[in-house]
Amino acid sequence: MRLLANPLVIRMGLALLVSLAVFVAGILITRALRRGLVENESLPEPLGSPEDATYAYSAVIQTLKQQKFELQNQQAAQQRRAKTSEQITAAVIANLPCGILFIGSNGLVKQANAAARQLLGFASPLGMSPDAIFRSTTVSSQTSEPARLADEITGSLRNRIRASFRSVYETASGEQRSLVFTLLPLIVDEASALACVIDDETDVAQSRREKLLQADFIAEMALQLRSSLSVIRDCAERVSRAGQSDALLGSDITAETDRIEKLVAEFVAEHSSEQAAAAHA
Repeated sequence: MRLLANPLVIRMGLALLVSLAVFVAGILITRALRRGLVENESLPEPLGSPEDATYAYSAVIQTLKQQKFELQNQQAAQQRRAKTSEQITAAVIANLPCGILFIGSNGLVKQANAAARQLLGFASPLGMSPDAIFRSTTVSSQTSEPARLADEITGSLRNRIRASFRSVYETASGEQRSLVFTLLPLIVDEASALACVIDDETDVAQSRREKLLQADFIAEMALQLRSSLSVIRDCAERVSRAGQSDALLGSDITAETDRIEKLVAEFVAEHSSEQAAAAHA
């Protein structure tokens, strides 16, 4: 007991305990370090060498270049097809027998084929407005009063309304043409546009007028023939009543007169129907 109560013994015991604790801690730390080293050694080595990584990168770059080249070829092919389609469309429009005017969203003519230039009497109406081209040309329909053709074109472009009009158009040289205007609204590059199709009916109208004049002439001629036949019939009846010897001659004149009158009546009836059909057209 005295030994345990000795301060020197107590100090020595504490020193021994501290030494043991440090020793145990050192062992534990050493084992932890060994375990870490073993785990590091067990990790898989990186795949491939730096040369392999460079080769893979070059392969990716080459693939991207190939894809870019193919994309450029596809775009070039699409541009060639679009250009070919535009050329075909332009060739078809240029050779159409009817006139074609393309009016842009700004109200000015952007394109006109040869037929339109010939019908309207302009060497090049490009950049012109409907007011400058059609001036005082008026149109009429069954449901509206006569209106300016230029105003109808502007309204169709603004409201996207399809319409068709007939009108007599006078060119700058004073030549009059009977034309049919068909307005077709379009959407080009998300903007409103208008195609004006022009059909020439001048020859048809001239032929209709000639038929009407011919029918009037035929009707007048038939009227005069009927008057003459009426006089001949009266004379034939007088001859028949004058004497027995001339009765046969009068009968023949009367019969022939009736036959001619019948033929004239049939001729007049046939051409009257043609006149009515021409007037209706």
